[in-house]
Amino acid sequence: MSDIVKDRMGHSLKKRGSASSLSRKELHGRVKGSLSAVSYMDEPSQRDVASRLTVQMENTYQLGPSKHFPVAIVNHILKDVLTNSLQEQQYEPELCRQMTKTISEIIKAQVKDLLVPRYKLMVMVYIGQLSGQSILIGSRCLWNPKSDNFASYVFRNSSLFALATVYAVYFE
Repeated sequence: MSDIVKDRMGHSLKKRGSASSLSRKELHGRVKGSLSAVSYMDEPSQRDVASRLTVQMENTYQLGPSKHFPVAIVNHILKDVLTNSLQEQQYEPELCRQMTKTISEIIKAQVKDLLVPRYKLMVMVYIGQLSGQSILIGSRCLWNPKSDNFASYVFRNSSLFALATVYAVYFE
């Protein structure tokens, strides 16, 4: 086997992240008569797949939203989801941890169904035990007050409180 073929095979095997049984003797010109190789192709990473599927959009030169974020409708969604999900719930730390994830996904899906174009959404849900203490939750961000907005709702029952906030930032 020629050195060029060995170099190409070694390079292609390294490129694919494969393991082969090429020994040092085989690489230095002493061929035993057979070559066994086990190779695998690595799964493409999420980043590679996303980069291939990304659609390049041209600039629209649109500086403001054609449809503003509907705060009143989103407040109604927050109230419905929190009330339906937590009406009879008692505070249990592990259950509430899972509920925050579930509730935030439900809220995000329902707000996305409103089809408000060119807004990036961020949903934050806090659930805590209601036992006579107080809590202060603050948030800060840099945004354009003409186009960006938020909606928030606080729910309380006998054993827990929940705060859900949806931030909508216009994507120029």
